[in-house]
Amino acid sequence: MLPMKRPRLSAVQALSDFRLALTFIDGQELTLDLCRDIKAYPGLQPLLDSKVFLTATLDDYGWTVEWLEPDIQIGADTLYMDALAQNAADENTRIFIDWRARTGLSLSQAAEALGVSARSISRYSNGREAVPRSLALACLGWDSLQQSSTLAAEESGRYIVNRKT
Repeated sequence: MLPMKRPRLSAVQALSDFRLALTFIDGQELTLDLCRDIKAYPGLQPLLDSKVFLTATLDDYGWTVEWLEPDIQIGADTLYMDALAQNAADENTRIFIDWRARTGLSLSQAAEALGVSARSISRYSNGREAVPRSLALACLGWDSLQQSSTLAAEESGRYIVNRKT
């Protein structure tokens, strides 16, 4: 089966404890625990009511999961990246996928930031290849430079950083 160019859902089921069972159009089935995010982000806090959370539905085209009454939508691409990170078999993959999701860098920006090819970033992002420990450490080092250094690559103009808010 060919990998998805852009993640799209074919089914969603709300489970207990603020988890979603996600089925993607390529047949992948992943479970995502949203508890931490629901508690952390004020816009998602209406979902703390388990009766509301259990009303999760898929939009007509599979691009979002929605809760109609509190008017909340989460994109399939966000759910996919978060589910991959949570379900990763090893720590290096979890670190890398979480880094990609947090930074919001494009394939080419992530490749430049970490010193690898965009093709490698793509393979690591969709789980086709195990993430080497050196790349996971590079992600952590990049975060450290961005957060604490006055000479960070971002400020020198070498990298353009789009942080998710």
